[in-house]
Amino acid sequence: MTDPSAPAKRPRVVVVGGGFGGLAVAQALKNAPVDVILVDRANHHLFQPLLYQVATSILAPGDIGTPIRQLLAPQTNASVFMAEVSGVDVARKQVLVDYLNRRGVPFKYDYLVLATGATHNYFGHEEFAEFAPGLKQLTDATTIRDRILRAFEIAEEVADPQTHQDLLTFVLVGGGATGVEMAGSIAELRRFTLKSEFRRVNPAEARIILIEGSPRVLGSFHPDLSRAAQKQLEHLGVEVRTGVHVTKIDATGVMIGDERIASRTVIWTAGVKPSPASKWLNVPADKAGRVLVQTDCSVTDRPGVFVIGDTACFMADGKPLPGVAQVALQQGQHVAAVIRAQVEGHRAPGPFKYFDKGSMAIVGRNFAVMEAGKIRLSGYIAWMAWALIHVLYLAAFGNRVSVVTQWIWTYLSHKRGSRLILGSGGKNPLYE
Repeated sequence: MTDPSAPAKRPRVVVVGGGFGGLAVAQALKNAPVDVILVDRANHHLFQPLLYQVATSILAPGDIGTPIRQLLAPQTNASVFMAEVSGVDVARKQVLVDYLNRRGVPFKYDYLVLATGATHNYFGHEEFAEFAPGLKQLTDATTIRDRILRAFEIAEEVADPQTHQDLLTFVLVGGGATGVEMAGSIAELRRFTLKSEFRRVNPAEARIILIEGSPRVLGSFHPDLSRAAQKQLEHLGVEVRTGVHVTKIDATGVMIGDERIASRTVIWTAGVKPSPASKWLNVPADKAGRVLVQTDCSVTDRPGVFVIGDTACFMADGKPLPGVAQVALQQGQHVAAVIRAQVEGHRAPGPFKYFDKGSMAIVGRNFAVMEAGKIRLSGYIAWMAWALIHVLYLAAFGNRVSVVTQWIWTYLSHKRGSRLILGSGGKNPLYE
């Protein structure tokens, strides 16, 4: 039995975070002469690219979440601990952890990999969080799902037409991939799934407004693809507002400059910020708070410590790599190779080099945009490629089967099988 606080008989690798990067490190060390301890505050690995489909009732939480213990069960040199990391004692080479509000015995490490990801970024307006939930965890997705579905339910109960309009106006703040994909999915939910199920309100008349501060949605894509995505959103009935910023959010709506939009359901899809790893390690960070790492993802003057994924600032061609799953996954595999080489006395691999496999975003059924190098596609072929790639990267075979099955059913029937209201939808007078 692994005791994470006891001296190790062979090198111990502590991995903090069970996302794409952390899981990649642990799995790549399967046959290495090390003991691996993976620590995460959740008991599951989450396939975040499909999180918006849980939030819009297409998939159930279990379709995109897999227990970490299940994934690492065949790996005898790996142990899993569900705990909250509160800091790192670099001098003693210890990770400080809490279990359910109880301080635990620190984990000793020889190598430490921080793959702690990112959380919502309200850009200095933390007061927005109360009324505009973000989307990073399964609990966020179910909260947003509750809010969307409950808005239709309450509108059906209320007789006043003006109240119907306020209830059925959905505002998404942020026109990146998450915002675009969610806006398209909500548009199809109201247009197809709910169209014949209500009597007092017409779900098809619900407003969906996507707000983006920069001049175009999907700003990281080629302008032609951004325009194609916006055109498709507008075809679905989404109102796209670009070049404007939200200045206020409260329980009854949002302010864009001097304009007020009455809305009881606001969703934050505007940005993320990294975990406090730089503070734990007491090392320099970039303006966004990401740890500055070396070419092998190690941290200067912190022997045996690596930082990867959204938490790391890795410079390539003069700019930091984006916070996407492929970066974290490839960095995790590289760091595992570096650790293994050091432990086994082999020649270390060269500097980490990111292989960009391209970017994708889906905009409703039968339409997606895809960019890989000089290849740019939009429409049905890109949509099929998006579906295939996302299924292949799901962590477990069972998840692939359930996701494909649900997608086929939803595509053929326009029905969504996970329309359950489970909670209160968060703090908002709409739900009280």
